[in-house]
Amino acid sequence: MAVDLSQIVKAYDVRGVVPDQWDESLAELFGAAFVTVTQADAIVVGHDMRPSSPGLSAAFARGAAALGADVTLIGLCSTDQLYYASGALNLPGAMFTASHNPAQYNGIKMCRKGAAPVGQDTGLAEIRALVERWSEQGAPTVAAKAGTIVERETLTDYATHLKSLVDLSAIRPLKVVVDAGNGMGGHTVPTVFDGLPLDLVPMYFELDGTFPNHEANPLDPANIVDLQARVIAEGADLGLAFDGDADRCFVVDERGEPVSPSAITALVAARELARHPGGTVIHNLITSWSVPEVVRENGGTPVRTRVGHSFIKQEMAATGAIFGGEHSAHYYFADFWNADTGMLAALHVLAALGGQEGTLSALVAQYDRYAGSGEINSTVEDQKARAAAVRAAYEGQDGLTLDELDGLTVTAQDWWFNLRASNTEPLLRLNVEARDATTMAKVRDEVLALVRA
Repeated sequence: MAVDLSQIVKAYDVRGVVPDQWDESLAELFGAAFVTVTQADAIVVGHDMRPSSPGLSAAFARGAAALGADVTLIGLCSTDQLYYASGALNLPGAMFTASHNPAQYNGIKMCRKGAAPVGQDTGLAEIRALVERWSEQGAPTVAAKAGTIVERETLTDYATHLKSLVDLSAIRPLKVVVDAGNGMGGHTVPTVFDGLPLDLVPMYFELDGTFPNHEANPLDPANIVDLQARVIAEGADLGLAFDGDADRCFVVDERGEPVSPSAITALVAARELARHPGGTVIHNLITSWSVPEVVRENGGTPVRTRVGHSFIKQEMAATGAIFGGEHSAHYYFADFWNADTGMLAALHVLAALGGQEGTLSALVAQYDRYAGSGEINSTVEDQKARAAAVRAAYEGQDGLTLDELDGLTVTAQDWWFNLRASNTEPLLRLNVEARDATTMAKVRDEVLALVRA
């Protein structure tokens, strides 16, 4: 019987409830389809700490090996550790994770060799079509010679590679609280931080895909409350929070205050431009005005792009960019195969803070120049109609520019906002920034009144 994968094959990955929406039999077909579409004779596969991850990843490996591909299993890993393995071994890869989704979910993030992304336009649609066909007609013909399946440890080499990209040899001792959210940060942080002059205070390092303490999504302020309190209680220099698959990293200063991912993007951009003078830096269109300003001040060229890792990675490849950052705390590095790694961004923050005597709040103040609303979601029945009403309200006004690179962006001399529709939910997402908090609040409330009318 054919299966409908429309609910689980997303724009960039596979994600759904196990076993209701997909299971090990489908994972095996995904493995076979992956090596067929990528024409790979060898791949690398890793997985997170979810209860269903070992079984799903093993099934995927069987499907790939049945068609003749050799499979290297790296076992428990973060998503950026899988990207490391794909880049260092020059193999296509598959990571079994559902990131910050609840425990019953799982998914697959796939990449070609060198960590190049696989999305709807770069192979994922073809993979889906094969799995749907094979689920109805039966599995593909087994290769004359099955591939091998071997295990390999990559955590040590991953940590060594990251530390080769940031000089932490001369930093002052720092006390850092890390909230791993029972996700893969609990696996990677001890090895990456080993040997550094850090007093590490671990929180929720036990690998537990049922997330007993809080959802592993630091973008939601409710999920960093424990970290904020612990930073203050410990008198720590900073706090770090990783999401479930540890590819994103959020930063909290010594006062327990969240540091904007835009400020982190600007800070890391300045450091990367010191290493690669005159380089190009990618930023999505809802990062702060401060990001392109800092890039220009440091001799670089900023390039504005749509939201989403596939767009960032495409622009990085097309422009030869050295670094890219998003408001969602995804950070991309040319020195990491253009892939995103929150861990490398965290090491840059530690190096910057430890290389001077001031506090983190004082350090990032130079990169946090404007008043931002953060992302505000509104549930609406008709996304197009509400977005059109907002456009009509601002179109034709003197002193305003409108563009539709990604949703609607309206820019004035003292403020801007972006309104985007969610691809997966009946939501409109609003981001507002202004030169002062009063103006930001005024624009925010005006737009929300139109959105929610």
